[in-house]
Amino acid sequence: MKLLHIDSSILGGYSVSRQLSAEAVAQLTAGRSDIEVTYRDVAANPIPHLSGGYLAALQSAEADRTPELQADIALGADVLEEFIAADIVVIGAGLYNFGIPSQLKAWIDRVLVAGKTFSYVDGKPTGLVPGKRILLTIARGGFYGSESPIASFEHTESYLKTAFAFIGLNAEAIVAEGIAVSPEHRATAVEAAQAQIAALHA
Repeated sequence: MKLLHIDSSILGGYSVSRQLSAEAVAQLTAGRSDIEVTYRDVAANPIPHLSGGYLAALQSAEADRTPELQADIALGADVLEEFIAADIVVIGAGLYNFGIPSQLKAWIDRVLVAGKTFSYVDGKPTGLVPGKRILLTIARGGFYGSESPIASFEHTESYLKTAFAFIGLNAEAIVAEGIAVSPEHRATAVEAAQAQIAALHA
């Protein structure tokens, strides 16, 4: 079994999403020597955002391929293969200005690829990578849950669930929110998320 662990927070050791994603991976792999973990930190080692040159090179062998573009294509292939090979994907993400970190969006753009992870059948998207488990560990500074008056402003959990649903995968989410409200709220939110993580099984 292969597990792909993605972190995207820019906060390093202060990040709640990183803390929770690490604890989720530890919980899922505890006592399991058969799980191979691949780790990618897209904040520390950013994946370039999509470019016109990149897309042109993928669509035509005659496109001009500079050494930089060739390296970008190779990286994109590695990122995609890591995702396709994984049985479990754990993603740590924060809510930045109501959405996902741009570094994580760059990763998403390399794994939602027509003909690789989805195709269109009778005009409808169909996933090509069934059977993967997607686990999101999400941190939010404020309160954006379903009962919040600003629930519609939340576009990290909702976006990621939508993106993976598009390729036929159901994403689970463990959310710690209100972490910027006060130290007490942060501690309570983290403890609640940790209780959910403690119940996880691979």
